[in-house]
Amino acid sequence: MTSEPETYVLDASVGVKWFKREAGSETARILYERSAAGEVRLAVPVHFVHEVLAIVQRELGASAIVEGWGHLQASGIRVLPLTDEVVAEAANQCGVLGCSFYDSLAPACAALLGATLASADSRAHAAFPGAFIVS
Repeated sequence: MTSEPETYVLDASVGVKWFKREAGSETARILYERSAAGEVRLAVPVHFVHEVLAIVQRELGASAIVEGWGHLQASGIRVLPLTDEVVAEAANQCGVLGCSFYDSLAPACAALLGATLASADSRAHAAFPGAFIVS
């Protein structure tokens, strides 16, 4: 019997490390490679895409946005839409974690999917149960 691969919900703080060299970039790259190989599953709230592609533009220029989008797609990421359920859970996570609504979206998606939250933002996410802090 084959088990399902572990699912990680990524905060954008992890995704930007794919395009910007900084502390934790190697760990973030490993998650990317493991997802592309089908060893793990990655999911992200929809705003992740906007935030990461904005970093691609800032770091590499507007001409790199389409290529950046291609890299996101190649990773096998599942983009989760903003739904009533996500908004309600994000509001709950705001209270539990003491973070902004914006910062609560990835933890909300992780909670709803029963997944591991991967984040480089320890200030906002370290208190999330089982959080994988990329540093």
